[in-house]
Amino acid sequence: MKDQGEGQQPEEYNKHQQASLVGPWVPLAFPESEEALERTSRVELALVEGLPNNNYFPFDTLEGVAALPDRFKPTPNKPVDPPSESIPYPGVRGELTTSRVIVPKTSENAEPSRKIDLKSALQYGTAQGYPPLYSYLRQFARENMHPNVPYAGGPEIILTCGSTDGFAKTIEALTNNWVEGEDPVENRPGMIVEEFCYMNAVQTARPRGLRIVPVMIDNEGMVASGHGGLEEVLAGWDKSKGKRPHLMYTVTVGQNPTSGTLGVERRREIYALCSRYDIIIVEDDPYWYLQYPSAYDVSTAVHGQPGSDRSRPGSGNFNSPRSSGYPFLDSLVPSYLSVDTDGRVVRLDTFSKTVAPGCRLGWITTQPALCERLMRITESSTQQPSGFVQSMIAEMIMGPQNRNGRGGGRDDLGWKTDGWVRWLQGLRGNYERRMQTMCTIFDDGKQLVKTGRRQSMSQEWSVVDTVPMYDFVWPLGGMFVWVKLNLETHPLWKKTSHEKLSRGLWIHLTTPRYLVLVAPGALFAPTEAIRVEKSFSYFRICFAAVDEQDVAPMSHRFVEGVKSFWAKKRLDDIDEDMAEDVEQRLLAIQMC
Repeated sequence: MKDQGEGQQPEEYNKHQQASLVGPWVPLAFPESEEALERTSRVELALVEGLPNNNYFPFDTLEGVAALPDRFKPTPNKPVDPPSESIPYPGVRGELTTSRVIVPKTSENAEPSRKIDLKSALQYGTAQGYPPLYSYLRQFARENMHPNVPYAGGPEIILTCGSTDGFAKTIEALTNNWVEGEDPVENRPGMIVEEFCYMNAVQTARPRGLRIVPVMIDNEGMVASGHGGLEEVLAGWDKSKGKRPHLMYTVTVGQNPTSGTLGVERRREIYALCSRYDIIIVEDDPYWYLQYPSAYDVSTAVHGQPGSDRSRPGSGNFNSPRSSGYPFLDSLVPSYLSVDTDGRVVRLDTFSKTVAPGCRLGWITTQPALCERLMRITESSTQQPSGFVQSMIAEMIMGPQNRNGRGGGRDDLGWKTDGWVRWLQGLRGNYERRMQTMCTIFDDGKQLVKTGRRQSMSQEWSVVDTVPMYDFVWPLGGMFVWVKLNLETHPLWKKTSHEKLSRGLWIHLTTPRYLVLVAPGALFAPTEAIRVEKSFSYFRICFAAVDEQDVAPMSHRFVEGVKSFWAKKRLDDIDEDMAEDVEQRLLAIQMC
């Protein structure tokens, strides 16, 4: 197995890196040849660069205690497999589960792609990202995450301050501002999204004047053809609404909020349409590592086949002809990049779900020409992510590149790629078990059972009726269960508005007896029409943030709360004052 602790920089990056510590190299007054660069002393460069003196940085080291990569127990790549005994899991009492990570003040290593220290990390840096971490992630993306991208020279990456930052820069690079009342309607740009979607992306696009164009979804994700599908939306485009959209924003694994996971065949269908109509695909994939093979068989048994077999995580090796080198990564449904023959995919990755949201660190993977444009935007905006965060993650994964540092792992030499992939497996295992717990309880409780007696001729019969209160599909990925309420089975369905009935249930669940706060579907409706016509039927429930021991009790409280609400004969006891307070707190939360 080839390790990536010593990632390689592109040739042109290495050639000029030492001559320019602020952004990509520009051939101004600097000599171009290697010999000339060697003759250029650091004293001369210090007089040119507008940098503060690193000796005055108040931090001498950056230290932390980090988990070992095998802290959490993984789940199998194939649900029929027993848990692998060959994968180490620290279940024995007293076994070491942490390691100390130290980023030193200075490193003797002169190679930029291997120099991890505070002297370089806290100084002004390059727009591509901190050289060691950029180098590692570039190699990881090309060789392990996306080994079969059909680009002649492979994809390029640039580090971001998280996916939201990456998306903001992407639409700045690919769209023009449109101002209502000033610009012609026929010039208005548009952005395609799923029927229910992550609203931060919509809120980023709207101020630029983009028209939001929703496309129908099913249990798998965005629909390619048929009523409301992508083909119908594009082929029947009304030019009086503006230009036909040339940008798509989509979450393809564990879609937020619906939890759909788009299969390979569906991706190919959608990609072919995007190629025909010249649409750039912005693929936001924070949950890619959180794909759940065990959900497929259960969903198939309860609901019929949830998608093509090629949408099933763990159904085989998705990386062909070239393997990632890791069975876990090979078992994951691959990115749109794997079919990107045109160079029209921009993929957003993040450390928010694999390390912590507060890192504000991620990266974009795309074709080199577009990556260069994104770099220009970065140079005049964020410049680069936090040096503290980048150096600490680089030290933890890559390990010390000199005798003063300490990395993650039992030997203090860093997690390396083997450890990083093992960490991702453990995270998937923890979240998959939570999902199984919640979904099992939800499945057991979704029917309201009513018993009674009926007289027939000379006999009396005991009768059992079942009322389906809600339904859902076991998620193949992500952090959410998307519950569809069968409000038409409620006794008050014909006596009050559907929106009021849904709101009544939402408030009822927050009362002291149940203390369950779920996200109403209206929070994820990209247009007013969808909010009014459909959103009242859905709740998004997150199983990820709850402590493990609380998943089952909270799931039971949700079921009991729904059952007791279905017994209601009136809604005038709903406390609207309390509802307003809850709504204000909910709106204050950044919906993730």
